[in-house]
Amino acid sequence: MKSLGKFGNFGGIFVPETLMPALEELEEAFLKLSRDKRFISEFEELLKKYAGRPTPLTYCDNLSKKLGCRIYLKREDLLHTGAHKINNALGQALLAKHIGKKRLIAETGAGQHGVAVATAGAKLKFQTEIYMGTKDIERQKLNVLRMKLLGANVKPVASGSKTLKDAINEALRDWTANVQTTHYLLGSVLGPHPYPTMIKFFQSVIGREAKKQILEAEGKLPNLIIACVGGGSNAIGIFNEFINDKNVKLIGVEAGGLGVKSGKHATRFNDTRLGRIGVIHGTKTFVLQDKYGQIHNTYSVAAGLDYCAVGPEHSLLRQQKRVQYTYATDKEAISAFKALSEEEGIIPALESAHAVAYAMKAAKLMEKNEIVMINLSGRGDKDLDQIEEVIR
Repeated sequence: MKSLGKFGNFGGIFVPETLMPALEELEEAFLKLSRDKRFISEFEELLKKYAGRPTPLTYCDNLSKKLGCRIYLKREDLLHTGAHKINNALGQALLAKHIGKKRLIAETGAGQHGVAVATAGAKLKFQTEIYMGTKDIERQKLNVLRMKLLGANVKPVASGSKTLKDAINEALRDWTANVQTTHYLLGSVLGPHPYPTMIKFFQSVIGREAKKQILEAEGKLPNLIIACVGGGSNAIGIFNEFINDKNVKLIGVEAGGLGVKSGKHATRFNDTRLGRIGVIHGTKTFVLQDKYGQIHNTYSVAAGLDYCAVGPEHSLLRQQKRVQYTYATDKEAISAFKALSEEEGIIPALESAHAVAYAMKAAKLMEKNEIVMINLSGRGDKDLDQIEEVIR
């Protein structure tokens, strides 16, 4: 392959030989089409006229007054299907169409990626199958119904922890058996090369828009940008445009679950007992695992953050100290969910609420004229049943 897709010591390709031809085909197509003006034009047209880009940058007047600094939201929640996932789904599906694939498969946790893939599959006329853990199916019933209405076949996964990790395992098995006809539409900046690089390419529109919008609104860059990090595609999408702006502090917020000491969480970087470098789902990165290398079961109130590994570029950005990675607990995320809803009339996804939770803490140490930008990666419709149970 032309590139091993390395991010320092992270990333790479760790897959069975049977998948190498598919990855080589995918890399070749991506390298060609990402420079093809007609493909880019077609992709941008879909984003603009179908997905609803550009998304607005919303100033939170009430929350800003309450917290004492200037708070902005990058509104990926306003995209078609309700989250940033549609950017990548449309990009990969369009690429798969160009290389002649007839079938899409995907994994999903919170269901937003599954809905986005089902949507792209319907729009571009693919047979679509979505793997989803039975635990996630139970807590994301609305998104399961949406996927089915869009014509996708939702395939329950009852093995292991019955969450995102296990859904990825089953999707990879399917792809191994059906590489000739099938494209595996991976949902985050994970997996073997070229997926992390390709998905960053499709999601980087978030940061490009955000930089232009904040300069128009404030005449300067933000002091702080915050995004939640599961696999990490929304975070890479907004961070990428600001990596070289050294005065902009970048914060990734993982799922703290019931607290790091409890062991019931999904913070790969903040648990020194369980978070260490390993190989999973085709890439080398930080993974939650025990001393024998067995994957540690994760926990989060937010299904989209409930995953044992993080994208390899995040591991490099942490190593370089360009991005600081912290966490918010379930309790903090739920409190932030309620605060944004009540103060601004904006109901965030539980995943995004983790970023809001950190912003509420960080704001206490900031000056009145300092700017915080939160990537609101998705909306909270999907979480209402779950929230109703928690706040009773």
